[in-house]
Amino acid sequence: MGTPSAGTPLTVGNTRVKEARKLSRRSVRTERRLFLADGPKAVEGALSVDCVVEVFATSHAADQYADLLDGIDVTLVDDRAIAALSDAVTPAGVVAVCHHIDAPLEHVVRASPRLLVICADVRDPGNAGTVIRTADAAGADGVVLGGQSVDAYNPKTVRASVGSLFHLPVARATDAAEAVRAAQARGLRVLAADGAGDLDLFDADLSGPTAWLFGNEAWGLPEELAALADERVAIPIHGRAESLNLSTAAAVCLYASARAQRA
Repeated sequence: MGTPSAGTPLTVGNTRVKEARKLSRRSVRTERRLFLADGPKAVEGALSVDCVVEVFATSHAADQYADLLDGIDVTLVDDRAIAALSDAVTPAGVVAVCHHIDAPLEHVVRASPRLLVICADVRDPGNAGTVIRTADAAGADGVVLGGQSVDAYNPKTVRASVGSLFHLPVARATDAAEAVRAAQARGLRVLAADGAGDLDLFDADLSGPTAWLFGNEAWGLPEELAALADERVAIPIHGRAESLNLSTAAAVCLYASARAQRA
């Protein structure tokens, strides 16, 4: 198993635990360039890209995930301390403090991606994490969180990505329009997912390099941003549902592209 720290497990009042707990705040994460990876999948992903600073675990979790933590120095903490570091209803018992791993936007587009995701003003951390996970599953080359989007290191985003945050580059763009223009400059066709779009998803030619543009959960894409896209694409609704939520729409669009690109 990993090498547990000697002595009594740290409590919630310990300075190291309290300092790590502060990483639940975006301002602290941004200032320190650190974040928390909660649960075995997230910790496994973080270890795979060598961004781990410290691993906290309960004694039970250190035994349960002995293979994962093999050769890793583990700081033992009690149940209350791990609960303070986790935002899960039922903590898994292992949390890592990690360095930020975001990639600059120019690096993501410079790699000549064939499938890219650009999110504009996506505020819900669970949605953002699910989109990252879906992009990973569909074989996308990167995700850009643009505008006023939640940061990739929000604990709920990290947890919802189920390790995918560590599998593909995730970039931050203060201006989503910058990401759209950068993708187009590298030869990607930018498709805006828009319920009022003129082009039906299943009529679209998705075989070429594509960047999908997704908007805010409540109000969608701003008109000026959607206007920058090469096409506005609508997912057909065959039943009586008004629309699809963001993460479902992203899954439909990304898998349609993945299928077309692999045909």
